[in-house]
Amino acid sequence: MSLAPCYRKDLLEAGCDEAGRGCLAGPVVAAAVLLPPGARIPGLNDSKKLSAGQRAELRPLIMQKAIAWAVAEASAEEIDRINILNASFLAMHRAIAALSIPPQHLLIDGNRFNPYTGIPHTCMVKGDGRFRNIAAASVLAKTHRDALMEQLALDHPHYGWRINKGYPTPDHRHAIAQHGPCLWHRRSFRLLADAAVPL
Repeated sequence: MSLAPCYRKDLLEAGCDEAGRGCLAGPVVAAAVLLPPGARIPGLNDSKKLSAGQRAELRPLIMQKAIAWAVAEASAEEIDRINILNASFLAMHRAIAALSIPPQHLLIDGNRFNPYTGIPHTCMVKGDGRFRNIAAASVLAKTHRDALMEQLALDHPHYGWRINKGYPTPDHRHAIAQHGPCLWHRRSFRLLADAAVPL
């Protein structure tokens, strides 16, 4: 199924998506992308359906063809303080604020969003597999976050972030049990599979 270019064809619309909500470590990353209506980006799809290599090839194409794009983060500390859902919205708000051209409408992946002042929005469940602008945002958020976790892995190699990117794999949980959490871990999350409370 081909992706629709946008939801509101009559308005300058930014697609918004995030990456890393389910991770045990690292920030949650969001992206906002405004694509021209006729933009053709071969192979573009929901980032979860693409290989790392495909996402890496798409990233510069999206940046090149977008009218405007931005990527932003909310830290592990902010996630612990305001919860992961609100931190995801915060990262999206930061990405929207960083756009060089203000959008007239926001198309949000998911079923909930904290309204961004002055810009109407529409939520779309599984929007990253339905709309081109959200799919583009999903690729930018995912590639940015993966690169960040690979960089953090250089200082914390025992957690396996170069491979698991902070997600709750058995190897990641085993490393937390062995070495304890570090400052990049989300203390409000259940870091150990058999732990009754977070570390």
